[in-house]
Amino acid sequence: MSENKDQKFVYDFTEGNRDLKDLLGGKGANLAEMTNLGLPVPPGFTITTEACKVYLESGEAPAELRDEVSAHLAALEAQMGKKLGQSDDPLLVSVRSGAKFSMPGMMDTVLNIGLSDESVVGLAAQSGDERFAWDSYRRLIQMFGKTVLGVEGELFEDALDEAKAAKKVTVDTDLDAADLKKLVKHFKKIVAKEAGRDFPQDARAQMDLAVEAVFNSWNTDRAKLYRRQERIPGDLGTAVNICSMVFGNLGPDSGTGVAFTRDPASGHQGVYGDYLQNAQGEDVVAGIRNTVPLADLEGIDKTSYDQLMTIMTTLETHYKDLCDIEFTIERGQLWMLQTRVGKRTAGAAFRIATQLVDQGLIDEAEALQRVNGHQLAQLMFPRFDDTAQGSEGPTLLGRGIAASPGAAVGKAVFDSYTAVKWSRSGEKVILIRRETNPDDLDGMIASEGILTSRGGKTSHAAVVARGMGKTCVCGAEELDVDTKRRRMTVGETVIEEGDVVSIDGSTGKVYLGEVPVVPSPVVEYFEGRMHAGADDADELVAAVHRIMAYADRVRRLRVRANADNAEDALRARRFGAQGIGLCRTEHMFLGERRELVERLILADTDSEREEALNALLPLQKKDFVELFEAMDGLPVTVRLLDPPLHEFLPDITELSVRVALAESRKDANENDLRLLQAVHKLHEQNPMLGLRGVRLGLVIPGLFKMQVRAIAEAAAERKNAKGDPRAEIMVPLVGTVQELEIVRDEADQVIAEVEAATGTSLKLSIGTMIELPRAALTAGQIAEAAQFFSFGTNDLTQTVWGFSRDDVEASFFTAYLEKGIFGVSPFETIDKDGVGALVRSAVQAGRATRPDLKLGICGEHGGDPESVHFFHEVGLDYVSCSPFRIPVARLEAGRAAAESKGSDSR
Repeated sequence: MSENKDQKFVYDFTEGNRDLKDLLGGKGANLAEMTNLGLPVPPGFTITTEACKVYLESGEAPAELRDEVSAHLAALEAQMGKKLGQSDDPLLVSVRSGAKFSMPGMMDTVLNIGLSDESVVGLAAQSGDERFAWDSYRRLIQMFGKTVLGVEGELFEDALDEAKAAKKVTVDTDLDAADLKKLVKHFKKIVAKEAGRDFPQDARAQMDLAVEAVFNSWNTDRAKLYRRQERIPGDLGTAVNICSMVFGNLGPDSGTGVAFTRDPASGHQGVYGDYLQNAQGEDVVAGIRNTVPLADLEGIDKTSYDQLMTIMTTLETHYKDLCDIEFTIERGQLWMLQTRVGKRTAGAAFRIATQLVDQGLIDEAEALQRVNGHQLAQLMFPRFDDTAQGSEGPTLLGRGIAASPGAAVGKAVFDSYTAVKWSRSGEKVILIRRETNPDDLDGMIASEGILTSRGGKTSHAAVVARGMGKTCVCGAEELDVDTKRRRMTVGETVIEEGDVVSIDGSTGKVYLGEVPVVPSPVVEYFEGRMHAGADDADELVAAVHRIMAYADRVRRLRVRANADNAEDALRARRFGAQGIGLCRTEHMFLGERRELVERLILADTDSEREEALNALLPLQKKDFVELFEAMDGLPVTVRLLDPPLHEFLPDITELSVRVALAESRKDANENDLRLLQAVHKLHEQNPMLGLRGVRLGLVIPGLFKMQVRAIAEAAAERKNAKGDPRAEIMVPLVGTVQELEIVRDEADQVIAEVEAATGTSLKLSIGTMIELPRAALTAGQIAEAAQFFSFGTNDLTQTVWGFSRDDVEASFFTAYLEKGIFGVSPFETIDKDGVGALVRSAVQAGRATRPDLKLGICGEHGGDPESVHFFHEVGLDYVSCSPFRIPVARLEAGRAAAESKGSDSR
């Protein structure tokens, strides 16, 4: 029950506005906004998200809701001059969901509420079109049966297909009134049998049940899955919009369509959208009948077309963004049923943002909020090599509508279950359907791309794919998709399940076989091989360049790279890195050098140990010289050896077998025996929490000293060569200040020796990684001995949660995500409440001790868009990530600095 008796649960379309999305949902807020703008919106009212929340929490609608709905319904009936379900002239309404954030196709809609066995006759008489009335009734029973009563949708589809087959026609518009009357009878029998009750004849009962179904649809599996995918909070609830019906299925002078004020796939300006004569809105989105391009409407109904163009300009200027519009034409009268800021592809987002700046509609700060790091990452994916299709290359099968760009290659699958199953086994798949529906969502998420033989740029497949950045080709009519036999036929060619296909979401081309890929132009730009101002520069590259330049101007966070060699360092520098935040020295001990590490581990005496370290020293120094040269003038943070030593030794099982076989042949190898003893000695039950990091440096004499000497000598060599080395020495896995003090004292001594020997002054700073909860909790003490902190959030996440990442991701993470325990893996995006709280407190304590303490982060979270915003907020100086993610971190650091309130970048 509702606690607040004064709370208002229902708003007329004339009462709201676009700023009330939390309360009225996106659809209701925008219907109200269009009403306020004087656009032709059918009258109606919205039940708020608050009512939904009460229903979901208590299982009952608020006590006041029924009376409020009755009052608004009476006002609507008075305005329309007829009553809901009136037998001789019925008022009909639609009941549609509408959450704060667009969730296309995830929730439910029921049209034509108010029709019954009696009122269908009145509708036929009033409209003068018996076919239209029975078609509307047929649609109501079908939608109501599936959505409200839970009847399997395919039962209705099969009955419709049988009716068409009996009449020897292929489209439902060829069925006449008599055919549709029979179909209504059949549909009612399906409802009675499957739902265990008759289709309700009372109009108000229909409406109330439909409202309840919309409330319940907030927590369907597909809605929850979509929210997890899009990171939409689960406690928002949905509003319900009750709108007087207008009909696009009244004949050839009626129709329904979806329009975009710009192309959502490319961002180009023009007339984009789909139109379907003699149809209702769901027909367009479902992609069941192929539409005509919106531009064709000019020849069909020029008056409505011109009015629509004017409205589209009004809406785009008002919202200052790409608008997605649903409309219906009823006998030449245009009606607006919905508008929202439209979902778009990554390329379109960058193009549109810069276009709107040039038009003076938004400023650069707002343009920065219109794009995000996930979109930039998509633009960096490879694309198909158009020159590679030769006589022996992949075969062009056909062409559809380029609905969502990208290059996707995978094995053909024909249902969502198989897509998910194969994907979990590591296979890359392309989901192929006639058309998709909301039940295909999990398969769409699991696939590399989506291919449909029906539908257009506004079909379910296209809208959802664009929203989640998946490659999609729709409406490829040449392809005969047979989902029951799990095959697709194109002329004489048959593509069976498991055959490899390639789809190009930028051109709409579909190929049999694997098409080679080439780097994207955006990566070529970051690599410096394409100049944004060149005459042949890609317009997308120009848009990316402008937005990146603005992000770099406004960001406070610096961006470094995780790089272990000169090649990676140079690439990172090209991508905009401002230094190296993590050089993992253990990567320098692999390959041929592994033997020297084995000698160090096996050393029984100080002299043997010294000999092994002396052999490693020049190799380490050479690596650092190359690295400091590549990053000349920029900071390079070198982490001393971190992993447990057994990682440099042979596998215990493999070595045991080798020794046993040698002994059986009386051919024992002394070195192998010593190695096996060392492996047994160093074996740990939980190496992640064992002898590693600073503990290793304290237990193995001379190890860290050798590394510090190599760093110092390399820095001195670069300085004497007129370079500008800026090395920082980072001690890993410190849990107490005493550990750091011991290592620091030894390091200071070594650095002083190198300075004296080379006659150079080396300003090497010494700091630590904060990757243990104790280090974070005692950060104030540790800062006394550290000149910088770098948060190792990978290990910090493991130790805070008590997770071994390698084990838990394979065992129970999927279940945790499905149950909603995680919205997203804490290894992907920083856990703000747990790990983040430790980071925040360590920042505050460290800076309280040492105000000039330099602070950074070098875990994988450094390149995660959401995490970058958190690191900006808590006051870090830099983030460090893999070279490929540097542009994403730069962009998000700019967005974090220039963030404007109220902007919804979803």
